[in-house]
Amino acid sequence: MSESGRSRRVVDGRWVVSRAWVMEHTGASAATVNRWYIQRERYPEGRRFPEVACTLNSTHYYVQEDVEAFWTAWKADVGTGRLGAAGRRPGDGRGNHGGGYSRAQRDRAVAVVLAELRKAGGYRRGMAVRLAREHGGSERSWQRAVAEARTLYEHEDRQGPPVEQEQAVEREAGAAQTAS
Repeated sequence: MSESGRSRRVVDGRWVVSRAWVMEHTGASAATVNRWYIQRERYPEGRRFPEVACTLNSTHYYVQEDVEAFWTAWKADVGTGRLGAAGRRPGDGRGNHGGGYSRAQRDRAVAVVLAELRKAGGYRRGMAVRLAREHGGSERSWQRAVAEARTLYEHEDRQGPPVEQEQAVEREAGAAQTAS
């Protein structure tokens, strides 16, 4: 009488399907299926997501033929190019999706802080405030750069900095100082 985990069943002589089945059939996310249902009145009759046929155990079911007709019309008129594109774009979790202007600016600030940490032999209280005054920018941005640079500094302190990495960081810090 039912299949695929109770997401499809016969009620009153016709096949009805749950949102889980709709997601599996269309490849749409739960948020997209929910949006189709909530915004169905915005679309013309032929492209409108079907009404709920019945509710069983707090699960909405739709007439399968209506869902398939909706999906056929939607694919023909709107397409499926954006399905699977919802949510955040992948990145490294380090600001501005791992790249872009602000990440490059942060990297320069981290290089300046790393050079300061090496020169001072480690972190000194008030370093972010002093760097904000000397180089401009907000104190909070420099605090973030100091936190990131301290992590790098402590990591290389345990392992010793590679010579070419140290030279690259010093060049970056020098370029950032002349640009300020």
